[in-house]
Amino acid sequence: MKAILSVDELRQYKEQGYVFPKYRLPAPLLDRLRKGMDRLLATYTDVAQEDLANPHMIPPTESAQLNPFMETARHEAILDMVEQVLGPDVVLWITRVLCKPPRNGREVPWHQDGEYWPMRPLATCSVWIAVDPVSAVNGCMRFIPGSHKQQKLYRHHQANREKPGVELELDRDQFDESAAVNVELEPGEMSLHDVRMIHGSLANTSGQRRAALILRYMPATSHYDRSLVAPEKGQQPFNIFDQPLWQMRGIDRSGKNDFAHGHELWKKRYASGLALPKGSEG
Repeated sequence: MKAILSVDELRQYKEQGYVFPKYRLPAPLLDRLRKGMDRLLATYTDVAQEDLANPHMIPPTESAQLNPFMETARHEAILDMVEQVLGPDVVLWITRVLCKPPRNGREVPWHQDGEYWPMRPLATCSVWIAVDPVSAVNGCMRFIPGSHKQQKLYRHHQANREKPGVELELDRDQFDESAAVNVELEPGEMSLHDVRMIHGSLANTSGQRRAALILRYMPATSHYDRSLVAPEKGQQPFNIFDQPLWQMRGIDRSGKNDFAHGHELWKKRYASGLALPKGSEG
């Protein structure tokens, strides 16, 4: 492991729950990632662009010539940064395209990711990589600094709005929105944030696309416990029950993680289209 994050950057992650590393994705990899994303968005039109999960499962996934999403997830500098945060045993448990199309990119209400996720102990570092320029104009993400520090999940309620982006949103008395920080990034720049970070984003009403790739890693001391997932979650394009796990570094310290489940399913879904037929379980 190389120390990609400086002492100050690592301190900020621990104190504030997020960091914008000085490190930037190399231009050739960014170009491959952008071209791969453009192909993906043009090909898989049977689900919303915000619902495109696990593009790293598009073949090839294990040969020397990886698809650009898996290539990015395996990029040594990214894994080095994640290792600095999570420790030496690292599991990739999902990747996701986060694309807000021009003029009608949907809002994501304030929430904590940990409200949804089934790993125990609850732990994830999310690496959010800008493919397009990202600003307040086209619906950038927003963080509440330090909101992770109490290591708790705050009170949420059902999001009562049209196409909100997430099912649950935080009660307004649980945080101070005036403290929000905009996550404005140039292509190839990235943010890292903690699983309990309070965050959200506004709708994209501009004429500019806002495309990004997010990589989510957990320490292999945690168990991805599928028994905690409600059955109906297998009915959604973003199928949290059938997430394929990849051991990226180290070993499975928990001794409980299933690294076979979901792999063939996602390969078949990308071969035949991502929308699930009615009554399908994934």
